[in-house]
Amino acid sequence: MALNTLPNAGLTNRGYPSDRLVTPIIINGDMSVAQRATSTSSVSGNGYFASDRFKNIIGSLGTWTVSQSTDVPTGQGFATSFKMDCTTADASPSASDNNVVAQIIEGQNAQSLKKGTSNAESVTLSFWVKSNKTGTYICELYDVDNTRQISQAYTISSSNTWEKKILTYAGDTTGTLGNDNGASLQLNFFLATGSDRSSGTLSTTWTSVTNANRAVGQVNLADSTSNEWYITGVQLEVGEFDSTSIPGFPFESFDSNFKKCKRYYKVVIKNTEGGSSCSISNGTMYEAAEWYGVLELGEEMRATPTIAATSGTNVYNLLGNGVGFNSNSITAIANITNQAASKCRINIGSVSGKAQGQAAWLRFDVIDSFISAESEL
Repeated sequence: MALNTLPNAGLTNRGYPSDRLVTPIIINGDMSVAQRATSTSSVSGNGYFASDRFKNIIGSLGTWTVSQSTDVPTGQGFATSFKMDCTTADASPSASDNNVVAQIIEGQNAQSLKKGTSNAESVTLSFWVKSNKTGTYICELYDVDNTRQISQAYTISSSNTWEKKILTYAGDTTGTLGNDNGASLQLNFFLATGSDRSSGTLSTTWTSVTNANRAVGQVNLADSTSNEWYITGVQLEVGEFDSTSIPGFPFESFDSNFKKCKRYYKVVIKNTEGGSSCSISNGTMYEAAEWYGVLELGEEMRATPTIAATSGTNVYNLLGNGVGFNSNSITAIANITNQAASKCRINIGSVSGKAQGQAAWLRFDVIDSFISAESEL
């Protein structure tokens, strides 16, 4: 079988020996999946705002528009990038201020690093980056399980020019990563920081965390509303590589990448057609004034998700025996014990005009109403 037609989605050999299949550690490194939004303005805190799996961690250091951009390096196969656009500047950060773009990795997805053993592997980070703000930037690997870290600096040399960066991090023989679905390894792209994380000596070898040594030399991307920063093609490879030997970016089908992202966040159902055309769930009147239904979430998520639903006047309609009841909102959503990662219970209270035991089905009545599930690290 040809190597480029391997049956396992997401598994390729990409320049490794032909008998070695490699699953990418970074998810959505080409920034192609953006379920929540393609652009979010007025961002000044923590959260996921554009491309899936890339989290903004902002502590009082500027206000930003975060977006999925079509500005990409020419001829590299990428269609999208992750963009940070400063809209409110902070030229004088306080000591504790911080601004990071991060991907948080499950321990069971980072076991190939062999961290905490005598056979600990070096890893190589590569990515394409572009900014009008030239100078030194810091990328950090942070061991969540053992509170250890290592940082490397890279330089944006040419303003508004896509540049490929390759950074190698030594293996760490101290501190194993949990082989589970919890947060174990965090990749941090610093964009700006206060003196609390930059007043020491940059820690370029694995060590217990000393905050002052984490981002020494980092430029302040937040010092002007003219500043922008783009990134795409993020990959983390086991082993030491340079520009001539690093495997090609692990492009996957959109479907394969999308499926991985939905382990952490998914829009379960959305009324895209308007009117009353979108059915949500069938259920039963548990009591005369309370309805219960089950909503399937699809493939199992990372852990018990948090369910969110659109609320507002007449968003939902509950129907039974041809009689409707317009509810202002879903009044309670709870996860089902022992099936929490694959389905949830929907409960609507204060129902009138129904009888206990009566079957009824729930539908959306407002366009763009949706129910989502989040199980981020």
